[in-house]
Amino acid sequence: MKISAFIIISIILFQACRPPDKVDREAVPEWGLGPFVRDTTAPLFGAMSNSSFECPITKSQVKWEEKGVLCACATVKDGKVYLFYRAEDNSRLPHWGTSRIGLAISDDGKNFVRSTNPVLFPDNDLMLKYEWPGGCQDPRIVKTDDEKYLLTYTSWDGKFARLSIAMSSDLIHWEKKGLAFNRYAGGKYNDTWTKAGAIVCRQEGDQFIATKINGKYWMYYGEYGLHIATSTDLINWDVLEDSSGKPQTVLPLIPGKWNSYVTESGAFACITEKGILMLLNGGTRNGIPDFGLKGSVWAMGQVLFDKNDPTKVLARTTKDFFRPERDYEIKYVGEHGGGNSNVTFIEGLIWFHNEWRFYYGCADSFVASAVYHKKN
Repeated sequence: MKISAFIIISIILFQACRPPDKVDREAVPEWGLGPFVRDTTAPLFGAMSNSSFECPITKSQVKWEEKGVLCACATVKDGKVYLFYRAEDNSRLPHWGTSRIGLAISDDGKNFVRSTNPVLFPDNDLMLKYEWPGGCQDPRIVKTDDEKYLLTYTSWDGKFARLSIAMSSDLIHWEKKGLAFNRYAGGKYNDTWTKAGAIVCRQEGDQFIATKINGKYWMYYGEYGLHIATSTDLINWDVLEDSSGKPQTVLPLIPGKWNSYVTESGAFACITEKGILMLLNGGTRNGIPDFGLKGSVWAMGQVLFDKNDPTKVLARTTKDFFRPERDYEIKYVGEHGGGNSNVTFIEGLIWFHNEWRFYYGCADSFVASAVYHKKN
């Protein structure tokens, strides 16, 4: 996919002339975070056709972010924002391309320099059978107490979306640790659909650090309602199951609401004074509820869990606080299909320069950000 500089500049100029975001304060409860407004530098970036690297599987040069860029997570290191985003090539048209995770770095959280090569991608390694030809998708990041970084991501072979783990000490070089649930119950969930791992963490300044509760780490995951898992090492995870032996659903869908079709984890789940707070994603279909848009719609809401019992919901929003409103969020711009319109999808949240900022995917075409300046 080639998105001309003219198209991108036109979108940015058009958005700059629009009135400021309308803030729906009812959608941000007193225990929540926000309100967020779109950054004036929007979108941050889209597909790029002149970046290529040699795919270790095909041994050929691949334009790895030519089709589109999607979801992104972020962390702060040494005063800079490190943004990890999903990018796709055009290798499997008219369907989804192979996904790889790229890296972009910024001094101000808005203007990024993208690395030439992806940092996490299908390779001739232990994950090959799980990641080819679909690739590595949808990253979420937290820091660990031993000064490392943990990335949960989706390994996609074209059949199953499997939740996987990678670790890094420098945010550049990543070691794949394997499937998150590989050792649980003899690999019971290895060939099932699992994705979207959001780990419970605490905030220390601009760092979000995975934190044990009752002697274990906790992680929310899933998309048709949230499930939950625990771990002692952040690499091997045990699924909490219900009496029927299926994953326990701790946050179900809400019929008729903004997350009636999909409820999926956001960036991470952060321990606050009032509980465990998470910004999360929701999906609708068949025009229910009516957002005034054609087709499915992806919006955002918030949930608060008990910080002493992460399976217990204290409160949740029944109304979204952020939804597709701008052209770059409503219209998929790919030339060959294989992407969704009406998407605002969060996977990254940071505290940077005394403000909250989240990063989100827009209509499977761009990455953008929104900010909330907390008043003292």
